[in-house]
Amino acid sequence: MRGTGVLGQCKRGFKTSAGLREVVIASAARTPFTSFMGPLKDIPATKLGSLCISAAAERAGISVEQIEEVYMGNVLSGGMGQAPARQAALGAGCLQTTPCTTINKVCASGMKSVMLAAQAIACGARDVMVAGGMESMSNVPLYQNRSAPVYGDRTLRDGILHDGLTDAYTPGLHMGHCGEDTASSMNISRGEQDEYTIRSYNTAATAYQNGVLSAEMISVPTPNRKNPDLVCSEDNEYKNVKVDKIPGLRTVFDKSGTITAANSSKISDGAAACVLMSRDMAEKLGVNPLATILTMADSAGAPIKFPIAPVRAMEMCLENLGISIEDVQRVEINEAFAVVALACQQMLRIPLDIYNPNGGAISLGHPIGASGARLVGTMAHTMKPGDKGLTGICNGGGGASALIIQKL
Repeated sequence: MRGTGVLGQCKRGFKTSAGLREVVIASAARTPFTSFMGPLKDIPATKLGSLCISAAAERAGISVEQIEEVYMGNVLSGGMGQAPARQAALGAGCLQTTPCTTINKVCASGMKSVMLAAQAIACGARDVMVAGGMESMSNVPLYQNRSAPVYGDRTLRDGILHDGLTDAYTPGLHMGHCGEDTASSMNISRGEQDEYTIRSYNTAATAYQNGVLSAEMISVPTPNRKNPDLVCSEDNEYKNVKVDKIPGLRTVFDKSGTITAANSSKISDGAAACVLMSRDMAEKLGVNPLATILTMADSAGAPIKFPIAPVRAMEMCLENLGISIEDVQRVEINEAFAVVALACQQMLRIPLDIYNPNGGAISLGHPIGASGARLVGTMAHTMKPGDKGLTGICNGGGGASALIIQKL
């Protein structure tokens, strides 16, 4: 598996590389991640993005007019109108002179947005940026080719499946089939995946009971006829599970396989955003940042092997700093499937007690353009001062992104 780190193979991070400026995470905010056709189904992704941008700016103690540029991840852009990131930024009140770019790296879109913004700031091109991601999977349209017959039945394609969850190189190969390939090649059993799934739900529930995730969350108005003041203020997937049913569920992609609806990430709606600054600008503005970005990396391999793609990207991050997995206090990975989390844990030898301790995409949801930004924000909010956190996320096509931050 090949990859390139932002700093190559040198054992340095932003803070120690000549000519690069330190980049800090000034704030992070996200909406609840809610189930498909659930509480946020009537809200466009761009609106969810706007809410996060404005909340992140407020939490950083700056005005949206001070945001110099915006990167927002979004994968399923069909029917959303031109320039989704621009819509989200202007909807948040950013100046019309604010440049905006929509990033599509499939599930890694939100994290890649953070990485690109960090690079721009580190190189001196910008001082204050917003980076994040947004997705309303409930609002993704069905597609029909223009060449459809003028008479007779038409065939529609699901935009979620076609553009988000199906391998582009092998017709009909769902991401779940790639997961089954990994489960088979690494001998990861159905029982192990179900056990991990139950842990994900239990840790998410405990995190909510203890208020661990409250600092990153914003409330989203969801008025209806019966209750015009209704708001959505927490993820709902972790409350939907029936743990006793998990072992008996049918497999989805292979009758003799291991992957079920339970031990997969959940189709969801949501958004997340971070305000990034140079350390110098944060000090000038009197901002107390959450964390500093130490290093980052991308990797890629065979498309069918996307479940293990984060391993190389995460290894490269460690190599860039000259440290090992024993030197980090938190590891977060996107739970695209339980087999992804288990495979990466095995290959990197990650201690379970520091691994996704507050749930993940299985139990919280996976709005695919936003999850990478959520991972960054969750670590920035929930780690202890001085702790280093390593996070990675795979993406369809065989790629992955990763970074290391340190809590301030």
